[in-house]
Amino acid sequence: MNVKTMGELIKERREFLKLRQEDLGELSGVNLRTIHLIEKGRGNPSIETLNKLAAVLGLEVVLTIKQTN
Repeated sequence: MNVKTMGELIKERREFLKLRQEDLGELSGVNLRTIHLIEKGRGNPSIETLNKLAAVLGLEVVLTIKQTN
């Protein structure tokens, strides 16, 4: 999943839960500017940041390893 798609997913889930960016920031401990950049597809969040957001949004971060042939 690319950064833009990930940001869209986070925004859609936040809106579905009727949370403002400010609410998500307070609940997750993630800076408001960081949330804004992620949702716009311009952020480069760490796994830790993604896990914090996912925990509040009821999502799960899953990493997969691509196979190379």
